[in-house]
Amino acid sequence: MALTLNQKVYKNQPIMKKLFLILLVATGSIISKPATAQVSVNINIGSQPAWGPVGYDYVEYYYLPDIEVYYYVPRHQYVYLSNGRWIFATSLPGRYRSYNLYSGYKVVINEPRPYLHFTTHRVTYAKYKGNNGRQVIIKNSNNPKYYVVKGHPKYNGGGNNGNGNANGGGNGKGNGGGKGKGKKG
Repeated sequence: MALTLNQKVYKNQPIMKKLFLILLVATGSIISKPATAQVSVNINIGSQPAWGPVGYDYVEYYYLPDIEVYYYVPRHQYVYLSNGRWIFATSLPGRYRSYNLYSGYKVVINEPRPYLHFTTHRVTYAKYKGNNGRQVIIKNSNNPKYYVVKGHPKYNGGGNNGNGNANGGGNGKGNGGGKGKGKKG
C-alpha cells in the first residue's frame, strides 16, 4: 500500500513535534541562568552602646533630644553644634557633664548626616525631652543577642553570634571635660 504525500507528512508530525520540544527545552536550559536571591542585612548590635535602646539590630545615629546632640554609632562619636559648627568628638562637651546617657531618651535615626536636618529633628522630637527612664536600654535587656555589647552585665567578650564586632562605645556619662574641639563634619 503506497502512502500519498499528505499521508507521509501527517505520519511524521508527532516525531517533528517531539524534536521541536526537545530542542526548545535544551535551548532554554542553556540560555537561562539560575535564579539568585540577593539579601543584604545590616547588623551592628555589637557596636551599639550599652545605653542604647533595645529593639534595633542596626543603628546609624541616636538623637538625644534632652541635650540636642547626635551620637554616631559606627565611629562612637558625639555630634553637637558649637558656635555654628558641627563638632565630632569621642566625648560630650563639659556643659553636658551631668547628663545621664542611660536614662535619657534616645531616638534612632538611620539616615546619612541627620544633623543636617537638625531644625526638623529639634521640633519633631522635642516631645521626648524629659522622658527619662522610659526606654528599655541594652544594658538592662535579658535578650542574649545583646550580650555582645561591651558594658552589658552578661557581656560575652565579643563572641559575636554573627551580630557585630562587640567593640562597645559610650561611657555612661559622656565623660565631660570636652573643650568643643574635634573633627569637623
